Amino acid sequence: MNYNISFQERAKMGMEIISKQPPVSLEAAKKQVENLKKMSTQKNKKQRS
Repeated sequence: MNYNISFQERAKMGMEIISKQPPVSLEAAKKQVENLKKMSTQKNKKQRS
Protein backbone atom coordinates (compact mmCIF):
# COMPACT_ATOMS: atom_id res chain seq x y z
CA MET A 1 0.00 0.00 0.00
CA ASN A 2 1.30 3.43 -0.90
CA TYR A 3 1.39 5.59 2.23
CA ASN A 4 2.81 8.64 0.46
CA ILE A 5 -0.42 9.86 -1.14
CA SER A 6 -2.22 13.08 -0.35
CA PHE A 7 -5.59 13.32 1.36
CA GLN A 8 -7.15 14.44 -1.93
CA GLU A 9 -5.80 11.39 -3.74
CA ARG A 10 -7.00 9.13 -0.93
CA ALA A 11 -10.47 10.72 -1.04
CA LYS A 12 -10.63 10.30 -4.81
CA MET A 13 -9.69 6.62 -4.54
CA GLY A 14 -12.33 6.12 -1.85
CA MET A 15 -15.03 7.74 -3.98
CA GLU A 16 -14.10 5.48 -6.91
CA ILE A 17 -14.41 2.39 -4.70
CA ILE A 18 -17.76 3.54 -3.30
CA SER A 19 -19.12 4.30 -6.78
CA LYS A 20 -18.43 0.70 -7.85
CA GLN A 21 -20.53 -0.74 -5.01
CA PRO A 22 -24.19 -1.54 -5.66
CA PRO A 23 -26.75 0.85 -4.12
CA VAL A 24 -28.31 -0.11 -0.79
CA SER A 25 -31.92 0.58 0.13
CA LEU A 26 -32.84 2.19 3.43
CA GLU A 27 -34.61 -0.99 4.53
CA ALA A 28 -31.53 -3.12 3.83
CA ALA A 29 -29.34 -0.68 5.75
CA LYS A 30 -31.69 -0.77 8.75
CA LYS A 31 -31.70 -4.59 8.70
CA GLN A 32 -27.91 -4.59 8.65
CA VAL A 33 -27.76 -2.23 11.64
CA GLU A 34 -30.20 -4.38 13.61
CA ASN A 35 -28.17 -7.50 12.80
CA LEU A 36 -24.97 -5.81 13.93
CA LYS A 37 -26.60 -4.73 17.18
CA LYS A 38 -27.75 -8.30 17.85
CA MET A 39 -24.35 -9.79 17.01
CA SER A 40 -22.44 -7.29 19.14
CA THR A 41 -20.53 -9.10 21.87
CA GLN A 42 -19.89 -6.05 24.01
CA LYS A 43 -23.29 -5.46 25.58
CA ASN A 44 -22.14 -3.63 28.73
CA LYS A 45 -19.48 -1.05 28.07
CA LYS A 46 -16.94 -0.51 30.81
CA GLN A 47 -17.29 2.78 32.61
CA ARG A 48 -14.30 4.87 33.53
CA SER A 49 -13.75 5.46 37.22
